[in-house]
This record gives sequence, structure tokens and C-alpha cells, in this order.
Amino acid sequence: MTIATPTAPTRAARAAVAALFLTNGALFANVVPRYPEIKSSLGLSNTVLGAALAGFPLGALVAGLLASLAIRRFRSSRVAALGIVLLAATTLLIPLAPNWVALGAILFVVGALDAVVDVAQNAHGLRVQRLYGRSIVNSFHGVWSIGAVLGGLMGAAAAGLNISLTVHLGFSAALFSLVALVAYRFLLAGPEDAERTEPATTSTTSRRTFTATAVKMLAALGVLAACGALVEDAGASWGAIYLSGDLRTSAATAGLAFVALQGAMTIGRLTGDRAVDRFGQRTVVRTGGALAAVGMGLALAVPTVGTALAGFALAGLGVATLVPAAMHTADELPGLPNGLGLTVVSWLLRVGFLLSPPLVGFIADLTSLRVGLLTVVLAGVTTFVLSRVLLNHTGDPA
Repeated sequence: MTIATPTAPTRAARAAVAALFLTNGALFANVVPRYPEIKSSLGLSNTVLGAALAGFPLGALVAGLLASLAIRRFRSSRVAALGIVLLAATTLLIPLAPNWVALGAILFVVGALDAVVDVAQNAHGLRVQRLYGRSIVNSFHGVWSIGAVLGGLMGAAAAGLNISLTVHLGFSAALFSLVALVAYRFLLAGPEDAERTEPATTSTTSRRTFTATAVKMLAALGVLAACGALVEDAGASWGAIYLSGDLRTSAATAGLAFVALQGAMTIGRLTGDRAVDRFGQRTVVRTGGALAAVGMGLALAVPTVGTALAGFALAGLGVATLVPAAMHTADELPGLPNGLGLTVVSWLLRVGFLLSPPLVGFIADLTSLRVGLLTVVLAGVTTFVLSRVLLNHTGDPA
């Protein structure tokens, strides 16, 4: 990339995209610390709760591949900002769910909207990145993590203060919808490929060769993205339940598992661009995979509140740059139409979110949740092995 001096509108667009990532991270994170309350009020087992929670990634899986169509029709700016407003409105239905089937259906819609918003905000962020001429994508994901931590703290505080779920989510929806609507005014105008300059493919043979390679690369990148999803979901879906159930903590303390994971992930993403520039993307992700495996492994071997929170934090730090790295590599793959690699890897990321809750819940009911969380260790090991497929530096040939 050629580094450019950003104009005032470009800087404003970067801030607006960051605001969208913040709201997207915070909205659903408000719900996560309330999972023990929802589970108790509906009388659900771990397996049934896992099945209901799978509605979110299932909806994302169904709708994810439609994101590129929505973006081409309405532009990434509109899809991202207005999609967040719809997402916020849908979360208000969660307290009304009378059983696990209804809860799963609501989460299905929430997941579908979230998937489309996620691709749209990343697509718009990559537009802004091209104007900057240097990597800024990790910072966007870092701001998403800040939003997730903010939402997690809001949810944990609401749970600790016994604020009703309806009042809590109503306040959250109104606040973050307003942020998204203000941000919309400052996003980039024009067609989606306005900032992209790519050389044309020289021959049909070359295109076929690169496409065959790209398909294999997308499969590997999809597994990496799914590993990142599994680790994130471990903190989101099971962290509070593990602390409140296995370790007998209060509701407010249990919510800190998610905060610990997202807080460490935030630090990793905000410092990720600098680390990648210095050590290379592969090295950073490989080291992170080892850190996640060792950290969570030690936490599960010595089960205390302190070691559990440290384990979730190390897992979050370890996979901080994994998903942005997979998306960046996919977006640079030759032989694919613009945006297709990003859309496919984002979709495969959702497969990981779909499989993780029922898998961990099933293992937990057969054995214990402590054993179920060993899947985080496995994800870290897999990340360590497959990280070699990533681009090492921004601008490297795929």
C-alpha cells in the first residue's frame, strides 16, 4: 500500500465506521451476562440452552451470504447503520420469549441482522482503509471489542442491580441506535469499489489457476475464522454459566468472564496493527494460538475464579488478531470477485458460532462444562498449526 494523508472527510468516515463497530459490539453483549437469568427463568438445561443460543449463528449462517447482495443494492453505509437500528429493535423481543423455541427464533433474527451488518461495516471499513493506504482494520475490530466490553459491563451491572431485562435492553437499544444514525451521516458516499484499484487478470488460464488455489485457501481461512468464533463464544455463551455454576460466584462476578475475554481481546486488537507491522501477521497469530491453548488449559487444570478469569483473558488476547487476519487475507486473494473472499470467510466464521454452543453444551451435559471448555484449547492448537496460510504483511502477494 502507498500511505496517504487522510482528508478531513476520510478521518470523519473512519470515526463513523469505528462508531458502527462500537454499537455492533455493544448491543448483543448487553444480553450475554443475563444468560444465567434467562436460563433459570425458562428452566433450561445446558443442552437446551445451547440449542437456543445456536439460533443466533444459524440466522447469521442463513443470511450471511446475502450480505453482498444487500450491499450492492443499498451500499454498505446504509446496510451497516440502518441494520444496527433493526438489530437493536429485535433485541427488545428477548425478554418476551416464553420458551426456548421462541428464544431461539428471536436469536435467529438477531443473528441474521448481525451477519449482514458485520459484512457491511467491514466492507465500509476496508473502503476507508484504502484511502489511508495502510492497515487500520485491527483498530476497527478493537473498537468492536471496546463496545463488547462496554455492553458486557452494562449487562453485568444490570444483573447485579436486578434491573429488569426489558428496561435494560430498552435503554441499550435506544442509546446505540442513536449512535448509529449519527454515524451514518459521515460515512463515504459513492460506489463500493470507488477506492479500489486492481490490475486486470491477464488470462483465463491464470484466473482458473488462482481460483483453484483460492478455494483451498478459503477453506483454511474458514477453519481459522471458526477457531476464533469458538473462543469468542466460549466467553460469551458459557463464561458466566461456568463461573456461576461450577465456581459458585454471584451474577455480577460471573459476567466478568465475558468482560475479561473481551477486555484482553480489545487490548490485543488495539495494539495489533503495530505488532503485525513489527513481527508479521503469521507470527502474531501463531503465538496467539499457543497463548490461548496454554492459558485456558492451565485455567481449567486449576479451577478458581482468578485462574478462570485469567484463562478467558489469555484466550481473548490470543485470538485478538485472528479474525481480522483471516478477513484481510481472504480479501486479497486473487482470482475472486471483489468482496467475495471477505463474504465467504465471514460466512464460515458464522459456522463456527453455529457449531460452538451446542457442541460445548452437549459435552458439558455428558461430562462437565469444565471439560466442554477444553474446545478452547483445541481451537488454540489448530490456530497455531494453520496460521501459515495467512499473509505475513499488508501488501504481500496472496
